[in-house]
Amino acid sequence: QVQLVESGGGLVQAGGSLRLSCAASGRTFSRYGMGWFRQAPGPEREFVAAISWNGGNTVYAASVKGRFTISRDDAKNTVFLQMSSLKPDDAAVYYCAAAQYGSGYGGPTDYDYWGQGTQVTVSS
Repeated sequence: QVQLVESGGGLVQAGGSLRLSCAASGRTFSRYGMGWFRQAPGPEREFVAAISWNGGNTVYAASVKGRFTISRDDAKNTVFLQMSSLKPDDAAVYYCAAAQYGSGYGGPTDYDYWGQGTQVTVSS
């Protein structure tokens, strides 16, 4: 069982930056690929970025590539999402998710555990 807790969301002006963190419980964090998804009002949860279980592969949605960076610190059981040059379209609830031995690829159904989400609001 893995429990995930996101933090770092908030209100930021367009063009600004935020750093999201996702802290994981358990001693097997290093076995999990980690992903960030977001959900604006509506039914769909959108892929944002992911990092493989060994940190060797990172994948980004086209809409955030070059602006967002995903990283992990296995010693702290934490995955980060550094977001820069934020746009109003980036506003959403951001969720982190864990997939055992995840490669960094895959959609929401490929992930086993989810956090509760953190709100990101971007003002224009």
